[in-house]
Parts: sequence; C-alpha cells; structure tokens
Amino acid sequence: MARNAASTRDRTAGGSTAEETTTDGSTPDPALVVDGVSKRYGTGEGSVLAVDEVSLTVERGAVVGLLGPNGAGKTTLIKSILGTVLPDAGTIRLFGTDVRADPRAAYADVDAMLEGARNDYWRLTVRENLRYFATIGGVDPDSVAARHDRLLDRLGLADDADTPVRDLSRGMKQKVSLASVLAGGASLVFLDEPTLGLDVESARVLRREIRRLAREEGLTVLLSTHDMPTVEAVCDRVVLLADGRIVADDAPDALLSAAGRDVTRIASPDLDRSVVAALRDRFAVEVVDRSGASASGGRSVVEVDASGDDLYALLDVLREHGVTPSEVRTVTPDLEDVFLDITDGGRSR
Repeated sequence: MARNAASTRDRTAGGSTAEETTTDGSTPDPALVVDGVSKRYGTGEGSVLAVDEVSLTVERGAVVGLLGPNGAGKTTLIKSILGTVLPDAGTIRLFGTDVRADPRAAYADVDAMLEGARNDYWRLTVRENLRYFATIGGVDPDSVAARHDRLLDRLGLADDADTPVRDLSRGMKQKVSLASVLAGGASLVFLDEPTLGLDVESARVLRREIRRLAREEGLTVLLSTHDMPTVEAVCDRVVLLADGRIVADDAPDALLSAAGRDVTRIASPDLDRSVVAALRDRFAVEVVDRSGASASGGRSVVEVDASGDDLYALLDVLREHGVTPSEVRTVTPDLEDVFLDITDGGRSR
C-alpha cells in the first residue's frame, strides 16, 4: 500500500485541506493530470514500451475505472503516478502540484491499495490498523475516530474491530485494506482489484461505500480492476489501455451505446455447418460453441446479429433448415464485450 508518511499537512476529519479551497472563486485544480507520460523498460531491441505518451485528467470527486488486458501498462502508469516508478517523459500533477517539483505536497492527500502488496499489519487489530495508517498520513487518529467507526460499520467490520487481522478471512482482510486506505481522509485513492477475494454481498457493500464517499465526501477514486460489475456499478468514466496507449475514454453508458445492438443467441443440436453457412448468408454470425453438434445429443451455440423485425427472418431460416432451438435469448453487450472488442480480444464474427 502506498503510504504518505512524509505528509506535513494536517487534514480534518472530512479529509479536506486548506489548499483545496479557492478564495478567488476560481475552479480548483483537477485531482490528477497526467500529461504525455511514457515509460520504457530496458534498451535496444529487447526494450519494452510499457506506457506510450499517456495523457488524462481526473476531476475531483470522480470515480474512474482504469482497464486493460495484462501487459497493457496499467500497473506502470499507476506506479508512475504514485512515484514508485520514474517515467522517462511527461508530467504528473496531483491537485495542481507537480510530483517532481514538490512530491511531499503532491502526495499529502493521496493513498493507494495495491494488489500483491502487504496492505495491513496483521498482528494489529482492525481498529489499530486504521489508527496507525491515519497517523502515518499526518492525521491525529483521535480526530477521525468517528470516521473509523463509520467505516467499520459500513464495511461490515465492526464486530471484528478488535480482532487481529491475521485471524480474518482473505475477504475480510481485503476490506480492512480498503478501510485503512480511507482511514486518514485522503482525497484521492488508487484501488487495485479492491473486490479480490470478496463474496458477492461484500463486493456490493464495497461498491456502495465507494459511491457514497465520492458523492457525499468528494472522494476521487482511480480504480483498476477486471471486475466489470464493479466498474459498471461505481465508475463515472472508463479509461481503457492497450499496448501502453489509451484506446478508449468515455462514460460506461457511452461505451455500451457504441458497442452495437443486441444479438440473438441460439442453441441447438441441429446447428451444423450447413445451417451456419445459411445464417451467414443473411446475418453476421459468431459461432460460440460448436462442440455439441453430434449424435450424442449435445448442442452448438451461435450468436446472430439479429433483433427486432430481423428475428422473423432468422426464425424463417431456422425453420427452413429443420432447426429446433433448445434456447433462444437476447444478449445485450456489456462492458466485458466492449473491453474485448476494443483490445482485439473478441472473436470476429
């Protein structure tokens, strides 16, 4: 977990700082500005360009999802922003402060929960962790005790507040990590796979808390995850990386609208190659699974770009070829489909 022990500014229980309030009525600086950041590992032919001239701005109070396949550059970009990796080019500003010019001030209101890092002290109790990490962030833990109580209650940790973290389940430890990040009232937090290890209900609780903190307390969140339901539930905006570059940057609804219309999924043991060929004469078709078309009574599955009035024509083709569907249903594109299509991970139709 990226901790800011060097912080010298005292924060209030609400997490605000004097620098965040403008006296001349002007608009405050964005929480994050990344301008032309690049990072290459190694030299010569064997070098890898992990981040390639990435620029983005995150306004205060926004929840932004940072997505991309493995190797897309997400981790390098996050570490560059947090100062644990030194980029080769570009500038990074946090709340208007250049991280190279004044790192102490730039990171004063920033915290992070990074996957694979030891995010808490397991010998300490849950509450002791919150107090400890508030302290090293420059906050008097007694001044934010009420905040800690709210976090413990809302994240379902109140009953285990005095339990050593080492005695908790993996999912509970994950929630303690999140609570510790929020314990000092940071204004910008980076969350890497925050729902990892959580059950369905715990993941829902976490999503609600992230949205509440953004809405009610102006918390800014940069969220890196492969958990698409979490992205859809909490993010105002999605930034998609591939090969070190930003390939999409928009609101989730806008990305979904650009994904195209619904398709119809059909499953049947009668879907042999000749039927698929006939369907392709009229529609765009993707074979999802061809393993079932056999005498053993299995089934094949196809997705056909047909909806609305086109469904009548689709059913006519199936009837003409003696196909009896065992399943017919409409499939609406989701963010995972968008993710796969944009990063060339999807199968061509």
